[in-house]
Amino acid sequence: MQRRQFVTALAATGLIGAGIRPSFAQGKPEKTKVAIAVGGKNLFYYLPLTIAERLNYFKDEGLDVEISDFAGGSKALQALVGGSADVVSGAYEHTILLQAKHQFIRAFVLQGRAPQIVFGVSNKTMPNYKSLADLRGKKIGVTAPGSSTNIMANFVLAKGGIKPNEVAFVGVGASSGALAAIRSGNIDAIVNLDPVITMLERDKEIRVISDTRTLKETVSLFGGHMPAGCLYTSESFIQKNPNTTQALTNAMVRALRWLQTAGPADIIKTVPDAYLLGDRALYLDAWGRVKEAISPDGMIPADGPATALRTLQAFDETVKGKPIDLSKTFTNEFTKKADAKYK
Repeated sequence: MQRRQFVTALAATGLIGAGIRPSFAQGKPEKTKVAIAVGGKNLFYYLPLTIAERLNYFKDEGLDVEISDFAGGSKALQALVGGSADVVSGAYEHTILLQAKHQFIRAFVLQGRAPQIVFGVSNKTMPNYKSLADLRGKKIGVTAPGSSTNIMANFVLAKGGIKPNEVAFVGVGASSGALAAIRSGNIDAIVNLDPVITMLERDKEIRVISDTRTLKETVSLFGGHMPAGCLYTSESFIQKNPNTTQALTNAMVRALRWLQTAGPADIIKTVPDAYLLGDRALYLDAWGRVKEAISPDGMIPADGPATALRTLQAFDETVKGKPIDLSKTFTNEFTKKADAKYK
């Protein structure tokens, strides 16, 4: 196929019209220093990012990456919007939420094909919990207000007829603060991720009422595949820095492939000791529960964006009735090239 025919074919897919130009041969990164914001880096939700960093995959791509860790995904998003971060490692659904506000960001490589988020009720403050209705008026701990944990909490509560303003959401972070909040009785329920959740389960401190650590449970809850953690950035960043975006994607896909074959010892040896929460056995137990949720190839599933939109429309007034163009919220083009490179 000649170059002109190839470009014409790409135009027919809408890729060029969406503002992304094809690269026929990857060149040097236009921007070598890249600031990435993340909310809760110790979580398995973001493990591929940690692996890419710790194994120097970003450096291998010619990038000098600085990762800033925030209390939750909404805070990381604020860093991108405010200009202190170039890219966010965060939840895909934020691409939809921002488009509803006429701001366009695009996910370009997937880290998680299931959210890994768990909704648990405190056995200390709600030992007689029977149904979602019991949560009306209660305090629910999330990593940060507006984060993906908050979004899942709202979706689950909506199934019980509970509106977001009928509960009190409390930001508790994704580590020791979350554990302290539930153990002290300061919150009545928690929506968080592993390894925090596995620790609370082991000590019988919570009763799990909704779990998205497996594909089966995720599809059952949301009615389709639900894209989770990803790298996303502004449309302008991708247009100005296609080679940098490709380099970031290459590093992440390489990390995803490493995780598919890594053994327990490999994981323990690679992540920072602080991630283990002082208990290696528990960390590996938690890893076994969420491994399936890690994307094997970085590709956003075909039905994923529509599933995320339906989820948000179930409870979020800022999204209901808004004309959302899902094709502008993600691209798999960079991931396809990375997958071809690391077959």
